[in-house]
Amino acid sequence: MRLFILILLIFLVSCQSDEETAKTIDMYNTSGDMIGTAAFTERPEGVQVELKLEGLAPGFHGIHLHELPACEGPDFKSAGNHFNPEGKEHGLMHPDGAHLGDLPNIEADGGGLVEAEIMLAGATMLDGKNSILEGEGTSLVIHEEQDDGVSQPSGNSGARIACGEVSTEERESTSSPSDPTQFNEDQEE
Repeated sequence: MRLFILILLIFLVSCQSDEETAKTIDMYNTSGDMIGTAAFTERPEGVQVELKLEGLAPGFHGIHLHELPACEGPDFKSAGNHFNPEGKEHGLMHPDGAHLGDLPNIEADGGGLVEAEIMLAGATMLDGKNSILEGEGTSLVIHEEQDDGVSQPSGNSGARIACGEVSTEERESTSSPSDPTQFNEDQEE
């Protein structure tokens, strides 16, 4: 019986997918200093993100998943626009939203520390159009102000102040950022 269980366990382990379901990335500020980590974990309802950060200004900050795994400082524009595979409007409170990469604001305490768990609802780390690791991957970007939840295209959340690349491997980006207004123009036609 024990031999059967051992053979079954070996078989099950060998059949497991090589897809990532957990990943931790380093987050960097505009000066290139590491300010903490973001841990991504696949869950049935989406991808959970556990943040441990320091050095942010006290108060609320917008945070979004962006479309390219590129964090070139000092402005992090290389990360492109919000991750939006479904072509929706920006904002968790927008009636036609939200981008898949829209997340709730995070709050830094009086010492600039953030310890938070947030959910990328509907996202996945597995295959598919909602995968945060599809193609080259994505980036997690923190903004200097809070996201108002409705303003287009990014919630009036100010400059990008921190960034971390979410990809399966180290690589040079070959993609160009998308045009966040293109979907709006397509709707008008």
